[in-house]
Amino acid sequence: CVLSLTFLRAMVIVTELGLHVDPMGKCFPGLAGCSTTPNDLAFIIDGSSSLGIPNFETAKRWLINITSGFDVSTRHTQVAVVQYSDTPRLEIPLGKHENSQELIEDITSISYLGGNTRTGRAIKFATDHVFGMPNRTSQSPRNRIAVVLTDGRSQDDVEDAAMEARAQNIVLFAVGVGNEITNSELVSVANKPPSTYVLHVEDYNSIANIWDLMEQKLCEESVCPTRIPGTVNDQKGFDLMSLMKIEQVAQKVQGSLMSERASQLSPQIFPEGLPPAFVFVATLRLKNPAHWMKFDLLRVLSQDGVKQIAVTVNGADKSVTFTCTSTLKKEQTVIFNDRGIKRLFDTDWHQLKFLVKPKRITCFVDGAYVEEQLLDAVVPIYINGKTQVAKKINIETTVPIVLQKLRIYCDPQQSERETACEPGQKGERGLEGPKVCRF
Repeated sequence: CVLSLTFLRAMVIVTELGLHVDPMGKCFPGLAGCSTTPNDLAFIIDGSSSLGIPNFETAKRWLINITSGFDVSTRHTQVAVVQYSDTPRLEIPLGKHENSQELIEDITSISYLGGNTRTGRAIKFATDHVFGMPNRTSQSPRNRIAVVLTDGRSQDDVEDAAMEARAQNIVLFAVGVGNEITNSELVSVANKPPSTYVLHVEDYNSIANIWDLMEQKLCEESVCPTRIPGTVNDQKGFDLMSLMKIEQVAQKVQGSLMSERASQLSPQIFPEGLPPAFVFVATLRLKNPAHWMKFDLLRVLSQDGVKQIAVTVNGADKSVTFTCTSTLKKEQTVIFNDRGIKRLFDTDWHQLKFLVKPKRITCFVDGAYVEEQLLDAVVPIYINGKTQVAKKINIETTVPIVLQKLRIYCDPQQSERETACEPGQKGERGLEGPKVCRF
């Protein structure tokens, strides 16, 4: 297994922590995240005369920044680049590179075409000659993703070409630059909903401002295979109560969890890990004696018991701790003990929400801001262990809490869409509790 620089950094960290590493450099079993998913990723970039060489060079740097977040290798992500104007030109085919450095060198050396803008022809070319090649169609299942980057209105039809691509299970993102490209054309190119698959910036100088957003969206597409019914646009994410069959048991015991249903193998929950940014939401009631106990509301453990993700509730000191991976140590923790968190322990219904981003985490209770803290850079999580709910610290005993919702949303913007309303209304699962608003 050929590993990228990002993956090698993770290997060094794991080695320093004393965990097992294959000296031959083979992949770590159970390590999952955006960098490790099997993707065929194609960038279809506008090379027409309206750009000019400086803007084209900016676009190439943007591609380099985005692809640096993926492990470029035969097993994981393969990247193709198609440049187009009057006619498309295959700059980089899928399957060419074994590491990120080779890919970066090839992107850097791409020369500018110039000419007219025929986006529809370029999309069809990518469908037939990038994704449609025999060495790609015979591969084991891989995500098929294309990003169309353009600054001008197409001089041919894009809708039929985009429909054909989507029919071949190719997910299309459309990125528009400047005011010459119409939003309606971008929408006709991209998958639905447009709020997820269409991006627009003012000019090429601004495109650097969305590279992390583009990387997040590509990661969501890679690691979040399921959608949550009933959410706005059926948001991608993980409904843990449903995935862990907690709902079925909760109905029998009026919302309390039973130990045999509070633990499940992580690959069944997070088959490809988690994206770098996500939203954790729990609607819960900490009744006596749970409101004074210390327990993990959620924990994702590696095979050797190291916490990969955890939300720990501590009734004794009225605090909540978030745990995740780190590039600097085995795990990192941040503690939220602001007075706004303390209402969580008053035995009534509450919504606990974390907005997790690559460098910071923000806590909310009942939709109200509590506190924000910094995070170190993280590494992919191990999914070779268990995912557990409402467990006492370091043991398998289940804590009797009443739980109405437990979800992880892959889109960080879901934090703004979903807020807690006044308590005391019927919730989604028929239990008395705070109603969840959707806008």
